[in-house]
Amino acid sequence: MTNKSGTLYIGVTNNIKKRVWQHKSKLIDGFTKKYNIQHLIYFETFDDISSAIAREKVLKGWLRKKKIELINSINPEWNDLSQDWYDMIPDSLLRPDKLGLRSE
Repeated sequence: MTNKSGTLYIGVTNNIKKRVWQHKSKLIDGFTKKYNIQHLIYFETFDDISSAIAREKVLKGWLRKKKIELINSINPEWNDLSQDWYDMIPDSLLRPDKLGLRSE
């Protein structure tokens, strides 16, 4: 994921739509909230969490230049790949409790 300045964030999840929504909504304190990370520009899927975590560690070890080359190979315009994911979801289903988040 990235922001308007091109700051990169790499993470792993078992529910990408939920996790991207959390980042876009700034529901989780930390890096993505602090740096306004809003745009999903690249993702990979795996059959098991161990493979996903191993790949996350590999990517986090890369230099920025190599990460950008990977993104550009799939998404050269850095379009938000999640842009249309939430258009058809009623607002009532986007409440934190409906997303499996604690109410605060």
